[in-house]
Amino acid sequence: MEFTPREARLKPEFAEMYPPLVPDLWETAAEMGAKVLLWQVQQQGTEALNSRILDERHFEFRGGWYRGAETELRTRASDPAFNGPT
Repeated sequence: MEFTPREARLKPEFAEMYPPLVPDLWETAAEMGAKVLLWQVQQQGTEALNSRILDERHFEFRGGWYRGAETELRTRASDPAFNGPT
């Protein structure tokens, strides 16, 4: 298995929805998620905890775990057919 840090960047057309982020800048997904979560909780309270933090329609992603071509890696428990880490 190979690993590169999972990174995310905000698509410029959604910049006004996420004031604490700089659009079109790659950051680790963990750092970006923490910034968005803090901002959302400050704005919405704990209601913000009910949804995925980095909406895949608003962000691009790269990196993360890679197990090779023989299997599709699922990185979230909510992804279909998740069987836990191997």
